[in-house]
Amino acid sequence: MTTQRDNPSMVRRSLLCVLPAAAALGTCRSDAPSTALPKPRAVAVGGGPAVRGAVGADGARQAGVDRPAQPQTHAVVSVYDLAREADAARVAARVGEAVLGLTGKPAEVLGVEGGDLTVTVGLGPRLVGPSGRGVPGGLELPAFAREERAARTWGGDLLVQVCASDPVVVALADTRLAEVLAVEGASVRWSQAGFRPPGGGPVRNLLGFPDGIENPRTHPELDREVWLDGPGPFADGTIAVVRRLRIDVSGFLAQSTVRQEEAIGRRKSDGAPLSGGDARDRLDLSAKTSRGRYLVPAMAHARRANPNATGSGRMLRRGYSYRNEPGDQGLLFVSFQRGLRTFTATQRRLDDGDDLMRFVTATASGAFFVPPAFTPERPLGGSLLGEWG
Repeated sequence: MTTQRDNPSMVRRSLLCVLPAAAALGTCRSDAPSTALPKPRAVAVGGGPAVRGAVGADGARQAGVDRPAQPQTHAVVSVYDLAREADAARVAARVGEAVLGLTGKPAEVLGVEGGDLTVTVGLGPRLVGPSGRGVPGGLELPAFAREERAARTWGGDLLVQVCASDPVVVALADTRLAEVLAVEGASVRWSQAGFRPPGGGPVRNLLGFPDGIENPRTHPELDREVWLDGPGPFADGTIAVVRRLRIDVSGFLAQSTVRQEEAIGRRKSDGAPLSGGDARDRLDLSAKTSRGRYLVPAMAHARRANPNATGSGRMLRRGYSYRNEPGDQGLLFVSFQRGLRTFTATQRRLDDGDDLMRFVTATASGAFFVPPAFTPERPLGGSLLGEWG
C-alpha cells in the first residue's frame, strides 16, 4: 500500500488539507495542558523576531538556518539523488537560480506572494567528496540504535528544505524545485511535510512538551556552535542533520504525567526543568533532593542530550512535527551544527540509555553540508563541486 512517506507528491498535497487543521498541537488531546509558555528572554538573534517578509539567500549565509529566528509554521524536507553522469556543479547552479527566483520574485514564479518563504540547500557526502575533508567530522552518519534503514531513506546527494508560514507557498515552492531537479535527472529519495504551532520561542511537539529550549540563540552562540569559519569554501556554511523520527505517541501518552515528565526532564505544563526555575533557565544537572536523588532523573532525555553531559557542542534544532497517519507520526528532526560530532556524540549517549528513545524509531536520516549563500555570479556549491563527476 502506498503511504505518504513512500510518495512525495502525496506529502506535498497533504500540506493543503492536513497541516492547517493539525497545527494546534495543544488540541491533540482533550487533556493537553493549555498553559502558555513564557516568552523567551530578549536576545540578539540573526533576523530578530518572526519574519513576515521575504528571507532571501543573500549575504554570507543561507536563510532557513537562523533566519528567521522563529522557524515558520510549515515545512517540507526533501532529499534527492543526482544521476551518476550528472554535472553536479551545473545542477546545483540551476537549483540556486531557482531558489533566488522563488525568494526574490515569488509572485512571478509562484503566482502568489512568498511571505516569509525560505529555501535551504545542502550537499551530501558524495557531492562534497574529497573536499569534504574540510567538514569537521565528515558527513557520513554511523548506524544508531532503533533505526529502520532502507536504501531510499538513508543518505542522499541533495537536501532541499522549504519553509514558510503559508502551507500553500511551501507546496508550490517545493513543487517548483522538484520540477527543476526532475529536468536535471534527479530522483527523490524521500520527502516529508512538517508543521509546528505559531508563536515565539519554544513550541509544543506531539507529546505536548515544548521543544527547542536548549538552542543557541545569540549571535556569539550561533557563530560558536553553528557556523563554520573555514577553511576556504566552508566558511559561512554549516552541517545539517535531518532525521524522520516515528514516535509511539499513544504509548508515551498512556503514561502518567509524572512519568512523562521524568522521561523528558521537564514539567509538561510550562517546560520548566525538573531541577527548578522556569522554562528559560538551564538545567541544573547536579541538583538533588534531600535524599540525594537527582531532580532531573538519570535517564531523562533533557539530561542525556544536554551538551554538558555529552561533551559536545550545542546544536541549533529547527524541528517539525509530522503526521502521515495514526501509526506514522512523530518528529521531523532538523539540526545545524559546526561539526558532525555534536550530533553523533549526542545520539550515542541517547542510545546508551534514554527513557524517551524507547518510543522513537528513525525511518530516514542524512547529513549534509549547507554551503554559504549564493548569487548569480557565485553559484550554489561553487568550487566544492568543480571537480565532481
